[in-house]
Amino acid sequence: MLTTVAIVASCVAFVVIGALQALYGPAIPALREEFGISPAVAGLSLSAHFIGALLGVLVYHVLRGRLNNRTLLGASYVLMAAGAAVFAFSPTWILALAGTFVIGLGFGGIDYGLNQLFAIGFGRRSTAMLNLLNGHFGVGAIAGPALIGWLGADSYPQIFLGIGVVCLLILPTLGGVAAREPEPAATEAGGARGARVLPVIAAFVGVYVLHVAIETGVGGWEPTHLEAVGYGAATAATATSAYWAAMTIGRFVIVPLSLRWSAPSILTVCCAGMAGFLLLATVPAFAPYAYFGVGLMIAPIFPTCLPWLNRAVPSVAAAGAYVIAASMIGGVAFPPLLGAVIDTMDVRAAPLVLFALAVVCVGLSVWLRRHAPDPDGVRTPGSEAVPDTVPTQGIHG
Repeated sequence: MLTTVAIVASCVAFVVIGALQALYGPAIPALREEFGISPAVAGLSLSAHFIGALLGVLVYHVLRGRLNNRTLLGASYVLMAAGAAVFAFSPTWILALAGTFVIGLGFGGIDYGLNQLFAIGFGRRSTAMLNLLNGHFGVGAIAGPALIGWLGADSYPQIFLGIGVVCLLILPTLGGVAAREPEPAATEAGGARGARVLPVIAAFVGVYVLHVAIETGVGGWEPTHLEAVGYGAATAATATSAYWAAMTIGRFVIVPLSLRWSAPSILTVCCAGMAGFLLLATVPAFAPYAYFGVGLMIAPIFPTCLPWLNRAVPSVAAAGAYVIAASMIGGVAFPPLLGAVIDTMDVRAAPLVLFALAVVCVGLSVWLRRHAPDPDGVRTPGSEAVPDTVPTQGIHG
């Protein structure tokens, strides 16, 4: 469903959206100075982005049946480029917020559209390819703030404009994207049927919401927790950066492993590992290293579950939209909720609160393994892979 050029361009696109999402925070000092706003008001830029992204996912899904992939992806790239230009050179804060909202619309379309294409476009290799794609998101999330640090926060208009130009340069590669996906077979082996479909989707949504809650919870509370148990501010900051780097490393590491082991096995091991490392983080001497391990375990969950979800409920086209939207909602809603819970306790209890969420993830992964088996994704040592049959209808180039 994608040519080699389109695959490379898609990875570049994920570097771009990863950088964009990570650029708002480092740009806040320059935004405050330029528009004379408080930190809380400046933080609305990220909120507007996520609201736009959530709507972008939903709009893309609604229009999938009417417009082809090239049109929808092309419109998403143009929206992101236009929003970046507006945000970069806006004379007022209200217009800048409108720019971040438009960026978010394009962001959501690209995030959902490419994740769906990679989830169904590579047969049994979809899990590996989806981890590869999302690994590039992490590359962008690391590179974006580094670029601001190198050029200075005042250079954010030029950086956003440059990102918009990259989006426009990707447009010619859309000829290598299949216009439409093949119709899913409702009776595909391993697919959930009848009354079991809704519980299966609900369990996947639960995994997505909770693992994103843990992801953002660690990212937000790790520095405070480490300082509370005796580490210096510099060490805490370095350990937190290492945690985010682990999120990227883990996705690249899982690529070859996902060609050998099934998605249910990977999810169960990752959820159990996530819980184990969070429990280890309660021991001050091991905490910085344990958080790195948490990052490695969280990393494969999002890209590994999406192809499995499509195979488990092939008759529900909206399933992918549900879980991607749920992950975005979790990223916005859970940080303040976790903050409220942790504020009522000692901050040293933060790993235990997150451990409790991880235990629920483990339970959901075990339930999914029993009720939504994935025989198409099973790998056993010494077995030979069956060549994939990749639909080529609609591909140009």
